[in-house]
Amino acid sequence: MLNEIDKRSHGYRRRQEAYLTAPQVIEAMLDRALQAGISVSYVLMDSWFTHAPLIQEVPRRGLPVIGMVKNDNKRYLVNGERLSLKELYATAPRVEGKNRNILRCIQTSLVPGIPVVIVFVRHRSKKNEWLALLSTDLSLTASDIIRIYRMRWDIEVFFKCAKSLLRLQKEFQGRSYDLLVSHTTIVFSRYILLAWQHRQSTDAHPFGGLFYLLCDEVGTMDWTIALQQLLDLIYEIAAKAGKKLSALIQRQLQQWIAALPSYIKANLPISCCEN
Repeated sequence: MLNEIDKRSHGYRRRQEAYLTAPQVIEAMLDRALQAGISVSYVLMDSWFTHAPLIQEVPRRGLPVIGMVKNDNKRYLVNGERLSLKELYATAPRVEGKNRNILRCIQTSLVPGIPVVIVFVRHRSKKNEWLALLSTDLSLTASDIIRIYRMRWDIEVFFKCAKSLLRLQKEFQGRSYDLLVSHTTIVFSRYILLAWQHRQSTDAHPFGGLFYLLCDEVGTMDWTIALQQLLDLIYEIAAKAGKKLSALIQRQLQQWIAALPSYIKANLPISCCEN
């Protein structure tokens, strides 16, 4: 099936990506974003992707990772011992402060030797349970890690909107790979337009545009006044000259004015000249 598609097309490249693992696809997406000049401070991940192989690749691109950690069979190194996430929670010291939702914080390493900070926070809906956040940026405080990771919630809002409101799952049904990619692209384009329109109607706008309009108006005014002064000077010289020279200057000015385009005449103080 793959051999029947033109290798120069986007469809061929999309099918090649379908054979890759999720970490490999994410690495390629990060590379494309960086090559496009997109400024990136942190890479935020949910528990599906916060695993050692991918965490190891992202910092090599100069990007720190912040992600939620799943309570699975991953092991963490503490004083040469391999601990599970539950055992790490029991070992981590408590965090003292006003925020009671931050339970514990510890600096450790993943088994491949990647230094990380693990922050344990209280589960919002299950008060007796906790969630774990991982950061490869060791300079961040527990509060900063939570604050930055909270920004990832916008992605969940986007998925909810795309599925529930823009009918990503129910508008079309089919087994064609091109159909799925095309429909997903159309839904995402809808979301981009709606988000742009919402931002235009709700976000506060600066007065930078008004400033430039005023600058243009002031610049036009100066240019107009300067031209008027030049015309007045020519007429003054013509009035002091003899009749023949004055008539010659008048004719030359009238010919110059007549040759100007109409859109220039509308912006020049030449009505007195034409008279």
